[in-house]
Amino acid sequence: MADLANTSTSLTGWTPPADRRKQKVLFFTRSVGYEHEAVRRKGDALGYVEQALTQMGEKAGFEVECTKNGRVFDGDLNRYDCLALYTLGDLTRVNKRKTPSMTAEGKINFLHAIAAGKGFVGIHAAADTFYSEGIDPYISMIGAEFCGHGREQEATLLVRSPGFPGMKGLGASFSLFEEWYVFKKVHHDMHVILALETADMKGNLYHRPVMPTTWARMYGQGRVFYTSLGHREDVCNSKIFEQVVLAGLSWTMYNVDADVTPNFHEATPNGDYYRRVPLEPGCVSR
Repeated sequence: MADLANTSTSLTGWTPPADRRKQKVLFFTRSVGYEHEAVRRKGDALGYVEQALTQMGEKAGFEVECTKNGRVFDGDLNRYDCLALYTLGDLTRVNKRKTPSMTAEGKINFLHAIAAGKGFVGIHAAADTFYSEGIDPYISMIGAEFCGHGREQEATLLVRSPGFPGMKGLGASFSLFEEWYVFKKVHHDMHVILALETADMKGNLYHRPVMPTTWARMYGQGRVFYTSLGHREDVCNSKIFEQVVLAGLSWTMYNVDADVTPNFHEATPNGDYYRRVPLEPGCVSR
């Protein structure tokens, strides 16, 4: 099992902008339906993944604006260098917590901004957002849709793109105890960075080939990065999570370039199993 101790002050994974300007990340954490503990606020206190990303920004020198107000997407998104999401459900709908919904126009504005070149980072439940019977435009952007998870367990992550900036030091593989997502509607034009080794995992849901779990891809001119890590508090406070997220932020904010040529079939053998539609056997049907 990987060492989750967060004692080092080094920022493995981070590449600062060449001009040393202060960058700004919007971290949107609204949920419709189930709300993960990671983004659940107690009073004015941020959820633990919001705190983790804010602390990354303080150490690296970028600003993080955490919000659950969907109206932010009706405004000028040019003031942000990256749009980061840890969300769930149809964000244009009302939720129990009465946080303002994303408007239909705001969703269009959000997707257009990414297609035009704005960076995007999705964390964990970001792939459980705007799920539908077909393929929502949001899923076409992020690259896959959540379809279920089994019990939390230790599993092995295979480093399929060791040359991706910020991945240095992870070796060929490493293990974590986490909640592991499986996906459907997987777009094969992704560049798989980390893949989940399923062979020894417990639960029928994981009786499937090696699957992508962290990837990068292009959406129009925009750089898109997603990782399914980020469910457990110890993971969110770990150096591994910090490294992976900072690597994604560095690339999506154009601080560093990377070769993101699609490698889906090489990185996830038998990847045709993850056909785009319909539901995979054993997936949770919405």
